[in-house]
Amino acid sequence: MTAIVNTAGGTPTSEPSRGVVRKLWMRERDKLCSHLLRLDPDSRRLRFAHGVSDAFIKDYVAKINDLNSVVYGYFEGADMRAAAELRKIGSTWGKEAEGAFSVEHGYQNAGIGTELMGRVIRSARNRAVHHLQMACLAENSRMQHIARKHSAVLRYSQGEMSGEIAPEPGNIATMLEEAADDQRAYMLMILDLQTRLRPAAVA
Repeated sequence: MTAIVNTAGGTPTSEPSRGVVRKLWMRERDKLCSHLLRLDPDSRRLRFAHGVSDAFIKDYVAKINDLNSVVYGYFEGADMRAAAELRKIGSTWGKEAEGAFSVEHGYQNAGIGTELMGRVIRSARNRAVHHLQMACLAENSRMQHIARKHSAVLRYSQGEMSGEIAPEPGNIATMLEEAADDQRAYMLMILDLQTRLRPAAVA
């Protein structure tokens, strides 16, 4: 599986061949929760910088909403197998935001994280974010490798690595690309809901 990403602009030019990368709508938060709960203990620790319980994950997802986050997921069928979150820092979008990523064990090292990073950077550009911050444990070499692909400046301090990307300003093209992605994601969400509801309707 390969994914080609325009690292200068943060705009993906192709998707991983096996699944679909799309925005997650807030009514689908259960998919993000299920994905995070499936992470093995080591992947959970790398995602949250410490070990976390199922209760912590459920509470974390419950606090995510359209006003403070943009979430992208990698889907195979109805299941979300990887996630990327763009979270604003402060009361409004702009200046600074934070990025976070998680990929289930069987889907790592397949270009999915790089693809998701491209989507997050594009969303940051379209929201006038000047500094995209990422934090990870020093041992999280996968995340550091993806960050370097996007020209992140990495700094080490007290066992943690922090990265910062300065996205280029958004433009009409990036706005239209995200709008088209949103429309496609919404249609896929509706199709998924119809598929899940159909057996119940028949019964």
